[in-house]
Amino acid sequence: MLGSTHGTLTTDFRARVEACGETPRTAVHSTAAPSDGDAAELDVSGRPLYSDVPDLDRFFRPESVAVVGASDADGRPNTGITRQLIGWAGRVGARIHPVHPTRATVFGLPCHASVADLPEEVDLAVLLVSDPVPVIEQLADTKVKFAVAFASGFAETGEAGAAAQARLTAAVQRSGLRLLGPNTNLNAFEEFREDLDGPAIALITQSGHQGRPVYTLQELGIRLSHWAPTGNEADLETSDFISYFAERPEVGAIACYVEGLKDGRQFLLAADRAARNGVPVVAVKVGRTETGARTAASHTGKLTGADTVVDAAMRQFGVIRVDGLDELQDTAALLARARAPRADGVVVYSISGGTGAHFSDLATEAGLTLPTLSEAKQRELHQWIPEYLGVANPVDNGGHPVGDWRGRKIIDAILADPSVGVLICPITGPFPPMSDKLAQDLVDAAEATDKLVCVIWGSPIGTEEAYRTTLLGSSRVATFRTFGNCITAVRAYLGHHRFTASYRSPFDDAPRTPSPSFRKAQALMRPGQQLSEHAAKQLLRAYGIRVPREQLVTSAAAAVRAAGLVGYPVVMKASGPQLGHKTELGLVKIGLTSASQIRDAYRELTDIARYENIPLDGVLVCQMVERGVEMVVGVTQDDLFGPTVTVGLGGVLVEVLHDAAVRVPPFGEDQARHMLTELRGHPLLEGVRGAPPADVDALVEVILRVQRMALELGDVLSELDVNPLMVLPRGQGAVALDALAVCR
Repeated sequence: MLGSTHGTLTTDFRARVEACGETPRTAVHSTAAPSDGDAAELDVSGRPLYSDVPDLDRFFRPESVAVVGASDADGRPNTGITRQLIGWAGRVGARIHPVHPTRATVFGLPCHASVADLPEEVDLAVLLVSDPVPVIEQLADTKVKFAVAFASGFAETGEAGAAAQARLTAAVQRSGLRLLGPNTNLNAFEEFREDLDGPAIALITQSGHQGRPVYTLQELGIRLSHWAPTGNEADLETSDFISYFAERPEVGAIACYVEGLKDGRQFLLAADRAARNGVPVVAVKVGRTETGARTAASHTGKLTGADTVVDAAMRQFGVIRVDGLDELQDTAALLARARAPRADGVVVYSISGGTGAHFSDLATEAGLTLPTLSEAKQRELHQWIPEYLGVANPVDNGGHPVGDWRGRKIIDAILADPSVGVLICPITGPFPPMSDKLAQDLVDAAEATDKLVCVIWGSPIGTEEAYRTTLLGSSRVATFRTFGNCITAVRAYLGHHRFTASYRSPFDDAPRTPSPSFRKAQALMRPGQQLSEHAAKQLLRAYGIRVPREQLVTSAAAAVRAAGLVGYPVVMKASGPQLGHKTELGLVKIGLTSASQIRDAYRELTDIARYENIPLDGVLVCQMVERGVEMVVGVTQDDLFGPTVTVGLGGVLVEVLHDAAVRVPPFGEDQARHMLTELRGHPLLEGVRGAPPADVDALVEVILRVQRMALELGDVLSELDVNPLMVLPRGQGAVALDALAVCR
């Protein structure tokens, strides 16, 4: 799904890119992480292209543990924690060493006065102290590999706490150890069931309590292998654990609860590693209602809020974002355990026509494919189902066949259809004994097929034998309690396997050296200033983006001469470094067809600028380009991810329609095309009401060139707004009619 910016281009497309000074790279499909020798490689923006996988084996399975601040005194909070850590150490086979300055023993174990007195090098130090910084400094000489800080009062408390966390981070960096926390808890040291088999869920949460629903999946027979409660992430962060879990053979899915990402590029690199390895990452990311407000001169700056970028980045790298903790547990459980689909088709099978129709509506609306079963298959099903019932999909059996031998025949016949990859059976409530027989038939059929069988058990009680024993006792049936969660999980399951089947890492083909365009562009930059339209268009020209024929003039007579050279009709626009949206000020005149109109327009434009006290570098006399689809393509800077590229419907209604798609560089041609299909206004590019199809290839080329600009100029270009970009009919290209650029 993801491709090289250049490796998948057509011959003509490649030639045009080369003309801009960019040499296409030969694309090599990579499914493995790079060697250690590549770990420090940077892209042209100076950001890392690879990241090391932290070796967390000795964190989760240490051989020796020091508990600093250990206690066995009644009524002390540290006593309960110490007791839990001793029990956990026994389960993982670790030697435990209590540390306390005034105790000789703790729970019968020898206690050491300080970390300097530890009898051996320890893998993990658990810090039960209010100020972990002095202990971290002491641990620097002991060669401890990992530490956990439970203490709160850091970045979560405000400015003073953030300063304290900065001191803690600096101490950790000096020490050479890796730290979990602060403001974390005991979730990493929970008791995990050892009697469950199959692929496991690895859990990452910034808030420990939010991981409880996933942890309790063990009671339903779903294996959990790890829990990383990252807390404030002064050192170890969500990305570190995603990278580590993505390499673990027992991990079938990674479930995350994320409050804030620490480093956008590291998160993308971790998601990329999971995608390379085919390991699904399912995440709840809070903050959907953030406005992402910022001071922005450009349209694209107003279109792109912080959460919009997070959402796009997750989708771009295959992270499955869900809203609720119930969706997190159900989706992660399905993705961890289900085999790859044989087909994308979903069949809904029910004992009720109403139930089947209701569920089918919801599934279709969510984007699932419900194929119409063939006439031959329908005739086969009507051997056991009355003729008056619909079996095209959904399949309505009327109820009675599930109570005898016909029930299993129907299920097997549906699963035998090559267009079917998923069978979903919604059971809105128990109706024993027939529902017991139906549940058993579904389990038996699931055990005999490599296709996914899902059941929705709608009873609010949940104590029925068919549910608690039959369905939950099977590792091959995915059982849900609600229609919505089933649809969310199945959509994620099919989408994940489509994504990873064709995934190629964009980091493999990201540009590493500046293009000749970069050197031309550098001369145009004016730090801290907004460029005039004329200068902004020169910037676009430097990157091979087409602009209209135009001349910058400083007199009415020169304007008339320029119009003759450009060719009537023309557009005249005031051009100056402080001008943003000129139309609102009356600083744009269109459709001028005579010398007298040119002279009048020049005087009017300069008079308005003088009245509004707007300095001009001149007036632009431009070729008039009328026929096409108006789009906007731009660059904005995101605090987390750096430069981002936005495309949307352009023109004067851009901020009203808010129809835009965002990507975080690097991305390839395929992702540029996917951006267009995400737009509600995408049909305009295909041609509507007799209009010809637009030159989508040319639009994609502009998006990729703007991406290259974003990567190369990210340190000096704050915002870029190409609006409108007139996309002409197919084969005629795209022309940037206006541009705004703000330098950092």
